[in-house]
Amino acid sequence: MKKNKANIFILTLVTGIFLLTGCTATNSIKTSETAKEDMSWMFHDTVDSQFVKAHMSVPMPENVMIIDARPYKGKYVKGHIPGAVSIPFSEFDQKTDLLPKDKNALLIYYCQGLKCKLSHKSAKKAQKSGYKNVKVYAKGYPEWISLKGNYPSVSAGYVAQQITENKTVIIDARPQETKFVKGHIPTAINIPFSKFDALKGKLPRDPNTPIIFYCGGLKCRLSHKSAVKAIEMGYTNVSVFAKGYPEWKKTYGASNETVQVKAGEIEGSIDIERFKSIIAKNPESIMLIDVRDADEFAKGSFKTAVNIPVENLESKIKNFPDDKPIVFVCSTGARSGEAFYMTKDVRESLKDVFYVEAEIDFKSNGIVEIKKPK
Repeated sequence: MKKNKANIFILTLVTGIFLLTGCTATNSIKTSETAKEDMSWMFHDTVDSQFVKAHMSVPMPENVMIIDARPYKGKYVKGHIPGAVSIPFSEFDQKTDLLPKDKNALLIYYCQGLKCKLSHKSAKKAQKSGYKNVKVYAKGYPEWISLKGNYPSVSAGYVAQQITENKTVIIDARPQETKFVKGHIPTAINIPFSKFDALKGKLPRDPNTPIIFYCGGLKCRLSHKSAVKAIEMGYTNVSVFAKGYPEWKKTYGASNETVQVKAGEIEGSIDIERFKSIIAKNPESIMLIDVRDADEFAKGSFKTAVNIPVENLESKIKNFPDDKPIVFVCSTGARSGEAFYMTKDVRESLKDVFYVEAEIDFKSNGIVEIKKPK
């Protein structure tokens, strides 16, 4: 009996030692799994937002380049650090011609934050290419846009999208007489920076309304100065189209000086032949508003038209520009006529307001037929 008890004790002791050893092995494995993450992918020279700001100016210095290593369409076009050039890491070898010729120039790469490797990989490639003064802003765009007083720069394509969706107020910060009247982005309101304080009443009442400022290109500071003023006023969704009207003109064509509109036979209507001529030759000279429902608009409309269904129109009228004619369209002249009278009732001071009294058929192949009403 004593021998059996002794055997049981020894067996229990051995089992305990085995289990203990097993636990130790398991703990050892967990410790290995939680070992310090390999950070060898990081570039050795990182900087903060203050360093980036200290080297920014309008125009950017020739010996400094801020480079966005993120994808162009997915990230850059929607918002980037002002002055930044887009050289996605995936296109580094194809876009080396965009880098400065001077190998001593300061290159500051950034991407989408501390977990993003694109800027670090790009910086290492640049250094291997012979550039001697390369930095990485590791916290990147997410930190930049979160800092008080900062604002993003956006692309021409993004501006065009916002115009189509009618969600954003576009503001031209250039002088009216010498620049704006000679050509501007469709739907843009003119608030010259020199008259900002006097004309700030043109800004939307809701401080959360998206606003995009632009002026005469990368060397023009007026849009940036206007953006700063708007932010100081409390506007929370401000951006700058830094490449401005020259880039818009290059991408989408010129918008010439406002063309005189000829009235039609019926009160408020525009002469149909005159309307056809404007659409064919100078469509951006008018603010064209399609007041049909969104599903109708999606099936086809005029290229420069913005969609504001008539039932949503009244609250938008206060933000309409007063420096170009406004023309409403629909399919029959009924809803566009209603929009005309609503606009005159809400904002009588707007003089050049018209509607198209016609039957308009928007074909699926892009052709638009305009006929006098029967």
